[in-house]
Amino acid sequence: MPDPLNRPRLRHLPWLALGWSAVALGFAGVVLPILPTTPFLILAAFAFSKSSPRLRQWLVEHNIFGGPIRDWEDKGAIRPRYKAMACTAMALVLMVSILSSLSGMIILIQIMAMGGAAAFILSRPNGD
Repeated sequence: MPDPLNRPRLRHLPWLALGWSAVALGFAGVVLPILPTTPFLILAAFAFSKSSPRLRQWLVEHNIFGGPIRDWEDKGAIRPRYKAMACTAMALVLMVSILSSLSGMIILIQIMAMGGAAAFILSRPNGD
C-alpha cells in the first residue's frame, strides 16, 4: 500500500546514504588528483536507482558528469580522454613510489594492481 504522506521508506536510507557518500567522494575527486571521480559517480547513480529516481536523473543528466555515466551504463565505454587521464595518474603514482625508494615488494604490488586496472580501462570501448 502506498504511503499517503509520501515519506521515504527506511529501506531506502542505506541506498541514499551510499549515493550521497559516493557523490561527495566523486566531487572531491575533481580537485584531488589521486581520487577518481567517475567510478564514484557511477556508484552514486546505481545507489540512487535503488532509492531516488529524481536524484539519479539529476546525476545522469548533469552537464559535466552525466556523459561518462551514460557511456558506462549504455556501452560499458570509457572516453579516450579519461582513459589517458587514468593511465597517466597511475604512471605518476608509480613514478613517485619509485622515486620515494619504497620497497621492491610494494612497487611490485603497485605494478600488478595498476597494470591490471590499466588493462581493464584500456580494454573498454571508447565512449562518444
